[in-house]
Amino acid sequence: MQKSYDPQARTAAVTDDMLREINRYTRKELTADEVYVFSVLLCDNEVDRDYERFSVESLRALAPLMCGRTAIFNHAPDAAAQTARTFHTEVVTDETRRTSLGEAYTYLKALCYMPRIPENAARIAEIDAGIKKEASVGCAVRKRVCSICGADENTEPCAHRRGRSYNGKLCHFVLEEPTDAYEWSFVAVPAQRAAGVTKRFADAVDSLTHETKGVRLSAGEARALYDEIAALKKRAQDGDRYREALEKKAVRGLLQALPALDAALAKAICAPLDAQALTALEAAAAQKQGLAPQLLPADKTRSAAQNERFKL
Repeated sequence: MQKSYDPQARTAAVTDDMLREINRYTRKELTADEVYVFSVLLCDNEVDRDYERFSVESLRALAPLMCGRTAIFNHAPDAAAQTARTFHTEVVTDETRRTSLGEAYTYLKALCYMPRIPENAARIAEIDAGIKKEASVGCAVRKRVCSICGADENTEPCAHRRGRSYNGKLCHFVLEEPTDAYEWSFVAVPAQRAAGVTKRFADAVDSLTHETKGVRLSAGEARALYDEIAALKKRAQDGDRYREALEKKAVRGLLQALPALDAALAKAICAPLDAQALTALEAAAAQKQGLAPQLLPADKTRSAAQNERFKL
């Protein structure tokens, strides 16, 4: 999954402690003059543009997973896109700031480094100038929990639509139990307003964001489409169960109204009918059961005598 934030990358002074952590990932000992260090806000607990958020517990679980992960551009799976590496992460809580849900604002902060070589001069200048600013974190989570009913969207999709309010409560999905971290990327448009990091879903939603027949969906549009498809599937299942019950009633009604009718034939008659036709057939069969035509005489002899007066 991908989730975008505004990382607000900032240059950091290189300390001896930083160098010790950086050199865990290098083949040779680098000095302070050889590395460029900057900090980035990877993700937070605020509801983002996709109506999703990380829980504080998820941020804490994600922090160690992001250590050692590379920074790239636009989540491109290409070694040429590698530009920096994360060497330190920490979860920070700002008690003076509250999220839209009233929680203390909490975010995952990372320290990253890149070598000071000519090839990186332009990138360093863009970071310092605030051009390369928005970021996106690539990770996997085990659960996406509905804020309304608590259902896990990965295993039991519910009918609640993200972004809608139910009894005054905004529907969004909480990302829980991170299982892996892949990378973080510089991106142009972040999903999370405050931090600019993108979480990456490597499931059906991810495939929906791919370009298909000239149409490309954003992460939010793909998620909305996924939600709509899930809701339609659930309604279709409910509709199938309702029609199956109607068909059983219609078949039973036909067999009761026409005892000589074969059961297989009755099922074949009802099989292609829609719910409206099945309802009408079941009602007609119910009326037919045990009823005689209104003009059928109870006594044919008496009826014939009474009808003599109408003969010419």
